[in-house]
Amino acid sequence: MERFKKVKIASILGIIGNLFLLIIKAIIGFITNSQAMIADSFNSAGDIFSSIMTFIGNRIASKPSDDDHNLGHGKAEYIYSMLISIAMILMGAKVLFDSISSWINKYRFDFSIWLVIVCIVTIIIKFLLYLYTHNISKKYHNLLIEANSKDHRNDCIITFLNLIACILTIYNIYFFDCIVGIIISIWIIVTGVKIYIESYDVLMDKSISNNTKNEVYDIIKKYNEIKKVINFNATPVGYKYQISFTIFVDGNLSTFESHDIADKLEKEINKKLDEIYLIVIHVNPINVKNIKNKE
Repeated sequence: MERFKKVKIASILGIIGNLFLLIIKAIIGFITNSQAMIADSFNSAGDIFSSIMTFIGNRIASKPSDDDHNLGHGKAEYIYSMLISIAMILMGAKVLFDSISSWINKYRFDFSIWLVIVCIVTIIIKFLLYLYTHNISKKYHNLLIEANSKDHRNDCIITFLNLIACILTIYNIYFFDCIVGIIISIWIIVTGVKIYIESYDVLMDKSISNNTKNEVYDIIKKYNEIKKVINFNATPVGYKYQISFTIFVDGNLSTFESHDIADKLEKEINKKLDEIYLIVIHVNPINVKNIKNKE
């Protein structure tokens, strides 16, 4: 499937790009004693872990349904997204502690043109990765790659702040370096929490959005033969949903006619709503005369 191939390529590019950035950030950060750059290197380490989890989760999710997993393996995306979020939160807490400690102890670092070069290289690489992953996440609605996309975008902004911190050291302004380290850590934690909540909602079978549900009802209303709809249920299956509901049609219709209505309805919903994976429609007869008498 093209969706899974694109995500696979994006995760591999993420691993390669972030590994390169981790190495140069860590070397320059420790040489210059820049807390912001060291924090940024930890962030790149977390990005590598995220890309690896994306690769593994995507590989499992791409497997077709089988006897043990009748609805496929789509939820693997959200299990691994949750692992990514937990790692991000823990790493963010560690960086936050180190940054506050550096501020209290008034650590200083030596300005180096290499700090500026690393920041510029990071911004360029991360911006290119962001453009690529954002396009894929928007096209395929993949939470794993969406998390990666947001991370790349955040890194561009964070590294820009890091660049400012480097330049300010020329004027003997050092406190901004620790502030940037704190901002980076908080950003990592907030992003991790958001991804965790999204993953948790799907794994706990959060229902389909009201907008999509209303779209389904709008399609149903086009069928005059359907007199009533009850028991609408939705269950997430990976990045899509399985829905089921019961429709009532004229009891005088033949079994073939009533099920033909359900079949046409199912095909139209599948055609118009990409987020729907499977539709189960129960057909019940109803006495149309009783309805007219009540009216």
